[in-house]
Amino acid sequence: MKIKPINAALGAEVTGINLADLSEQDFQALYDAWLHYCVLVVRQQSLTENSLVSFSKRMGKLELPPASEARVSGDGGASLPEIWTISNVTVKGKAIGALGNLEADWHSDMSYRPAPPAASVLYAREIPKSGGNTSFANMYAAYFNMPESLKAEISRLHVRHDSAYTSVGTLRADSRAVEDLSEVEGAIHPTILVHPETGREALFLGRRLNASFIELPNDVSERLLDRVWEHCSNSDFVYEHIWEVGDLVIWDNRCTLHRRDAFDNGTRRVMWRTQIKNTHVA
Repeated sequence: MKIKPINAALGAEVTGINLADLSEQDFQALYDAWLHYCVLVVRQQSLTENSLVSFSKRMGKLELPPASEARVSGDGGASLPEIWTISNVTVKGKAIGALGNLEADWHSDMSYRPAPPAASVLYAREIPKSGGNTSFANMYAAYFNMPESLKAEISRLHVRHDSAYTSVGTLRADSRAVEDLSEVEGAIHPTILVHPETGREALFLGRRLNASFIELPNDVSERLLDRVWEHCSNSDFVYEHIWEVGDLVIWDNRCTLHRRDAFDNGTRRVMWRTQIKNTHVA
C-alpha cells in the first residue's frame, strides 16, 4: 500500500490495495491517514455491493438512507439498503438514485441532523467524460488561517442548519418550502467544532442556504455568514477531484465541506455511497 499526499490543502491518494481484502494492519494505516489528510482517494477498486458495505462497516456503524429518498433498482442502482445510489440515470422515468445532474453547493452531509455523520464513502461506477467533479475544502485550515478578528466574532456563535433542501437546491419530499429564515427547521451546531478523534478545531458550517447565526438578528447574521463563507471557500483550502471509474473516496464530514460540478444529463453518472455514523464524542 502506498499513501501519497495530494498537492493541495487536503487529501491523499492510496494505491496498491484491494479494499475487499484488506489486512487489519493496512486498514489501521488507512484509517489513520484518513484522520490526518481528511480525504482519501483510493484508486482502481472493483467492488461489489457486499464488499463496499463490508469495507464501510470497518470504518464504523452505517447509517441507512432516509425514508424520503426515492429508490429504484436496476441499471446500476444498488439493491442493498446500506448503499445510497447517487445518479442521474432513470428507469421507466424514475430515478435510480439521488441528486441528478445538477450542481451541488458547498455542504457537509446531513448537518441538519442533531448528530451528523462522521464520514461518507463514495464509489465511482460510471462517470461522464466531463463534469461531475467533486471538490473538498479543509475546514481545519480555513479556521486556522481565519483572521483573528473574524474568529473572535464567530467564536461563541451557533448555526441553525436548514433541513428543507438538498445540496442541489431541491425541496426534500417530506419538507415544506422556506419563505423566511424564521421558518427554518433543523439542528443547531456550534460554529467551531472540536474534532472528537483528533482534538483539532474546525469550522462547521453545513451549507449557506437558509443558514443563520441564532444569536444574531437576521440581517447581521447574513452579512457575517457571507464573510465567513467567502473565507472558507477560498481556493487555497480546496482540492478538486476528477473522477475515474473505480475510485473510492472517503471524506471526514466533521472537518471538510464538499461540492459537485453539474454535468450533461445526456451522459451517465452512477455512484454508490455509504455513510458512517458519528459514534465519537469530543
